[in-house]
Amino acid sequence: MNHLTIGIVGSGPEKALPNLTTYKDTVDLWIGADRGALHIIDSGLKLFEAVGDFDSVASEEMRRIQCKVNNFNKLPSEKDETDLELALNKAFELHPETILLFGVTAGRKDHELINIQLLYRILEKGINGKIIDRQNQLVLTKPGTHTINRDPDYPYISFVPFSEIVEGITLKGFYYPLENETITWGSTLCISNELSRESGNFSYRRGILLLIKSRDS
Repeated sequence: MNHLTIGIVGSGPEKALPNLTTYKDTVDLWIGADRGALHIIDSGLKLFEAVGDFDSVASEEMRRIQCKVNNFNKLPSEKDETDLELALNKAFELHPETILLFGVTAGRKDHELINIQLLYRILEKGINGKIIDRQNQLVLTKPGTHTINRDPDYPYISFVPFSEIVEGITLKGFYYPLENETITWGSTLCISNELSRESGNFSYRRGILLLIKSRDS
């Protein structure tokens, strides 16, 4: 693994995308999944690879994508993987340190839910993964102690159990601290918290926890 950060942009609604140019100095390579390739080009960013069946782009838009990228992989519409999963597999081949996913939420709920689950595949490979949209940042974590810094753009912090049970949650440096609590699917105990100082930490001993930073629209 090297210190490479890859940004993958999916075909989610453009209105839910953050300003991609904000990440131009963070992301080393951009991969577009289907219409996500067009979002990258329209943001004035360099497209490294485009992959998918491209059923969400018009012929002229596809030609624009082909003119802007060397690695263009058009696949049949009938396939076992989603366009985003195919783009993720391409990213895995490059052994990055971090993968940032954009344009993968706020559309169809079936796609949104499975896209969030793709964070688990990233985590299991030892890669840092994050989903970013205009209102939210999502990170999947494993047991241990984690530091979290205040982000004025995403001030609200929630913890959602990804596994059925998450044991031993402790929150320090939060307005609503916790000590050795257990949460299960459906629990709202750890929703909509905030840091009480510039940084804090959360820890737990068992389970998988989804960290969500968010803001109001």
